[in-house]
Amino acid sequence: MTSFATSADLRAIEAEMPWADRGEARSIYEYLTRAKAKHGNRPAISFQLLSDPASKKTTLSWAELHGQVTQAANLFRSLGVGPTDVVAYVMPNTMETAVTFLAGAVAGIVNPINPLLEPEKIAAILRETNAKVVVTLKAFPKTDLPQKVSEAVQFAPNVKTVVEIDMVPNLAGLKRFLVPWMRPKNPPQHRADIKDFRGEMARMPADRLTFADRTEDHVAAYFHTGGTTGMPKVAQHKASGMIYNGWIGSRLLFGAEDVVMCPLPLFHVFAVYPILMSMVGAGAHVVFPTPQGYRGEGVFDNLWKLVERYRCTYLITVPTALSALMQRPVNADISSLKKAFSGSAPLPIELYNRFKKETGIDIIEGYGLTEATCLVAVNPVDGPKKIGSVGCIFPYTTVRILTKQGATHFRECEVDEVGEICISSPGVFEGSTYTEADKNKELFAEGRFLRTGDLGRIDPDGYLFITGRAKDLIIRGGHNIDPAIIEEALMGHPAVAMVGAIGQPDAHAGELPCAYVELVKGASATVQELMAHASAHIQERAALPKHLEVLPELPKTGVGKVFKPDLRRMAITRCYDAALAAVGIPARVAQVVEDKKRGLVAQLAKSAPIEDQAVAAVLGQFANPWEWAP
Repeated sequence: MTSFATSADLRAIEAEMPWADRGEARSIYEYLTRAKAKHGNRPAISFQLLSDPASKKTTLSWAELHGQVTQAANLFRSLGVGPTDVVAYVMPNTMETAVTFLAGAVAGIVNPINPLLEPEKIAAILRETNAKVVVTLKAFPKTDLPQKVSEAVQFAPNVKTVVEIDMVPNLAGLKRFLVPWMRPKNPPQHRADIKDFRGEMARMPADRLTFADRTEDHVAAYFHTGGTTGMPKVAQHKASGMIYNGWIGSRLLFGAEDVVMCPLPLFHVFAVYPILMSMVGAGAHVVFPTPQGYRGEGVFDNLWKLVERYRCTYLITVPTALSALMQRPVNADISSLKKAFSGSAPLPIELYNRFKKETGIDIIEGYGLTEATCLVAVNPVDGPKKIGSVGCIFPYTTVRILTKQGATHFRECEVDEVGEICISSPGVFEGSTYTEADKNKELFAEGRFLRTGDLGRIDPDGYLFITGRAKDLIIRGGHNIDPAIIEEALMGHPAVAMVGAIGQPDAHAGELPCAYVELVKGASATVQELMAHASAHIQERAALPKHLEVLPELPKTGVGKVFKPDLRRMAITRCYDAALAAVGIPARVAQVVEDKKRGLVAQLAKSAPIEDQAVAAVLGQFANPWEWAP
């Protein structure tokens, strides 16, 4: 590992030689084989089913992991998976999930799918990727995942085989004998063959591949984007981009002696690339606690004790998890911990300060995105960290801040000028980011710079700042308002845990700022108190929320981001219902659905006969369309 303190240090690494001359592995299997040769019997991955720090754990060495990945890749090939066929997995975190990710990328194209999705969304992704094999859980108490996957597969006729992983071997004591008797029934709702993962894998050789490894660059992974609702898009990742992410982690962030606590899901790029692939490159040790990670029962209460158990040196986290941790005492010896890495969503300054005060540990904020095979920038581990910045841009990654000039041209922004963040790197699949060709149209500036949709600026020291999402901008009467202004101000209130600021529909201004708040567990604050705090701390009068609402919990994605489409649905429902009620129209919003072309559409239900023209006269003043509910 090479430490770096400034942006100039990263540019110096880049200047050493072209990326193509670095002699990195040409395939995922070669990359893993190098880890086995170098680190052999050192621990690679640990997993425990329960959050109790004294509960049973399983650890694989690099040699053992290599053997299991080899067996699983051979298994997938025996099931008819060719170089361009897809192995999907719909799994929580387990040891087998990590094995499946690596083996799927060796045998064909691996496709992680969020297990929190509903069956119809899982089925849609399986159809989009044309998955041939699906790996999921065998029926197990307290989870309906096998049932959801069974339902999804019946609507994905391309799936030929479902491979099931049994969680029982992760149990200890009496539970290991009782759980099989408590197993819920899960009769298949599809015609695909059902295989047992461990049983089938045991029949495969562990010392060699039964097929020729692919050493030419190729697509090795499909990742869907979006949260738990909406229309997911599928991004394509090449083996070279996956290995590039691992090289960054091993060169700049982690060493072989590091132990990394990662309670993030293995269907998301953050856990897979900056962490798992970096572990392969560095020979470090990663710990995945409980299948649900941070969502697992007792994880927040036991996390500091788990850090002590494994003597972790790094904690991987996201802002929502940090907020929950700050509601609990530091009740263990965490002296082994050097730093915490945060990503996935902007880190509020107030939350950084709280964490630093309670733990004495710096949070290192970074930036990545699914479309770029993740990593783009990070604050220096050993240098100045600018709070609010996502840090310095990695070697071989070019970030340009561009703004539209005319229909097809772009202008490069000045230092500290806000524009759209556009990226070129070994992780960007130029021209073919998404599987659907139509979704790649207008995605690249000047033919090669991926338009992220994020707004940002680069300061004179080369630090990148994310200022918002282009699509998240609140546009009030033509005036652009960055929601981060509202969110940062409200996060400064001691009772506030998380904030989501959006633009709510308005008949006159188009949008007005609106804020939804989740409070710290056990804390209380009235809307009036929060509005007074906002008024005192938001300098831009136009940004002061016109509506503020406290929710028991903000809607979030599987990796802890505030899921703003759900907040927009709530705002559309509230505003449209109020507008209809104000003129006595007997109709209300039944639901707000997402249409691929029209965006969010309000579907209305009527309680008495009503003319369309009367509704159109009221709701036609708003930007979002409406229709009658089916």
